[in-house]
Amino acid sequence: MDISPDQWIVLQIGPLGINATILFTWMVMLLLTLSALLVRLRLSTTGELTRWQNMWEAIISEMRTQIRDVSGQDPGPFLPFIGTLFAFVAISNILAIVPGYAPPTGSLSTTTALAICVLIAVPVFGILEKGLFGYLRSYFQPTPLMAPFNIIGELSRTVALAIRLYGNVMSGTVIVGILISIAPFFFPVLMQLLGLLTGLIQAYIFAVLSMVYIASAMRAKGNGNSANGGKHD
Repeated sequence: MDISPDQWIVLQIGPLGINATILFTWMVMLLLTLSALLVRLRLSTTGELTRWQNMWEAIISEMRTQIRDVSGQDPGPFLPFIGTLFAFVAISNILAIVPGYAPPTGSLSTTTALAICVLIAVPVFGILEKGLFGYLRSYFQPTPLMAPFNIIGELSRTVALAIRLYGNVMSGTVIVGILISIAPFFFPVLMQLLGLLTGLIQAYIFAVLSMVYIASAMRAKGNGNSANGGKHD
């Protein structure tokens, strides 16, 4: 049994091998893009709404609520990034019920790439909120001696974000494989249902932690900017 989809080569073109991680990552991206286009084509602000529009409006509304609760700010600027993270991780995990599919989030390369996106987004949002020097100053708080530790902390929590998602998805895949070998008819059904639940939970945790890190970078330390953080709507 392959532990990681990186080990599963689905297409070999000369020296170039396309593994399951790459293939299923692009499939998830294509699925998300097509569903967004379909909703956009049939988007309606009056009259009867389609089921797809109702579903996405409910999801986006809940995302906005969660982002506002975590950051205390207007969720608009963060919604595209955090929403995309959640949708990608959630769909990647949910599709695990499809036979022959291997979730790309079960690959450390995928979760590392997602965590790097968060690592880049944290200073970007922080700089937009506090300015370049204001953001860099936060690394020297409460004393310049803390700068190396603050930088290490920034990097270590990004690594932890990647390993947490990878470990949870990989462990679920391994457990399903073990239970299938023990009882191939009964356990898979239960594990698939449990996998749907844990997949959504992992997507939610990943998105919330990402927003927590971004919100932490945007809060000014030692000045009055944080006092205005929760007054946006």
